[in-house]
Amino acid sequence: MIVASLSIVLIVVLLLVEVPVAFAVGAGVIVFALAAGQDLAYLAPSAFQQLGSYALLSAPLFIISGTVMARSGISEAMIRVVDVFLGGRRSGFGAVTVISCALFGAISGSGAAAIAGVGSIMIPRMEAAGYPRSYATALVGCSSVLALMIPPSIPMIVFAMTANLSVAACFLSTVVPGILLAGVYCIYNWRVVRKFPEDPKAAVEYRVRATDVVGALRKGAFALALPPIILGGIYSGLTTPTEAAAISILYAVPVGIFVYRGLTVKELGRTLFDAVVQTGSFVIIIFFLFNLSRLMILEGLPASIAAGIADLSQNRYVVLLLINLVMLVMGMLVDDVSGSILAAVILMPLATQAGVDPIHFAAIVGTNLGLGNVSPPCAPLLFVAVSVGRSSVREVAGPTIRALLCCHLPMTVIVTFLPDLSLALPRLLLDY
Repeated sequence: MIVASLSIVLIVVLLLVEVPVAFAVGAGVIVFALAAGQDLAYLAPSAFQQLGSYALLSAPLFIISGTVMARSGISEAMIRVVDVFLGGRRSGFGAVTVISCALFGAISGSGAAAIAGVGSIMIPRMEAAGYPRSYATALVGCSSVLALMIPPSIPMIVFAMTANLSVAACFLSTVVPGILLAGVYCIYNWRVVRKFPEDPKAAVEYRVRATDVVGALRKGAFALALPPIILGGIYSGLTTPTEAAAISILYAVPVGIFVYRGLTVKELGRTLFDAVVQTGSFVIIIFFLFNLSRLMILEGLPASIAAGIADLSQNRYVVLLLINLVMLVMGMLVDDVSGSILAAVILMPLATQAGVDPIHFAAIVGTNLGLGNVSPPCAPLLFVAVSVGRSSVREVAGPTIRALLCCHLPMTVIVTFLPDLSLALPRLLLDY
């Protein structure tokens, strides 16, 4: 237990001094294994075997799909469709940002990809409409979490594989919470924007004509077809998540080249190269995390944590609150994928012991880790938003915390204590 704790502290310290996640986790794993007397040659083959999982292959494929979409003009066409329906007033620009992040999640499954694809377009537009840049950046960062909750979600793929659960059921568990959270953020934005001083130079209102709607729908038809292709294939049983991810690439590339013309053959090569670099980083992180999770199991860490929390209280609701607190801190320190693996290994045995349905726990993980990923001080997704928005963490921290306290934190509590909210769709569509 002491060795594991020191290794985790080492990882946290390295992350705080901005050591890349893969190297920080790798250093912690090596120190953990050596101090515990475990053989790295014994651990590595098991991790490589897990990396070869067919279900896990969908994650890098969705990374490639999201990268292609962000650079091909598909994301711009999708945002334009949302814009003609919601962007007519000043508060509409924030609503367009929130809904676009949710739609982006229905294609790429990545919060960082949603920030890059939506934030680069909408932050300048919101600022031109009179939004403070700090608030616009915070809204993008908070909304990016919707990409982790609206399927397909890369963290849910990793969680389901690690916990040996149905990927489709885990996907469905966060759909209703994700849709409700998107609505709450839109209402919150409407209330907040009313307090911003009017800028007479900002063109914040325009009249949407029928021709604008028809034009946007015609141009965005190919972009909007992607979510039904992906999700329809998965839930109809025609494709697995991995096959749906591959189909999304085969669809996005020709659409980006021939329909939206945002990709040339040369640009496609660069795009695929960047996607491969992201995938390589993802695989290295996952490899070390698989080793870390196995070390924790071998050293009995999950059982020790479960016993420690059980000693504090036997009350199911108190246990759930403690689990949420641990996940919140976990989400602040590591990215969503890393947090998903650690939650599956460390906290899921405790949750099931407390009588929590595994698919309900998947929804708790997806909702809570998203909250942690944009919560200062570490906030991995918030740092990405700050980079895209060219702002500072100090300026963005205040608007972010207020949005999280008013919107995301209450939704996390609701998801935790109302299991039917997350289990309704799995029961309806999968007879779970």
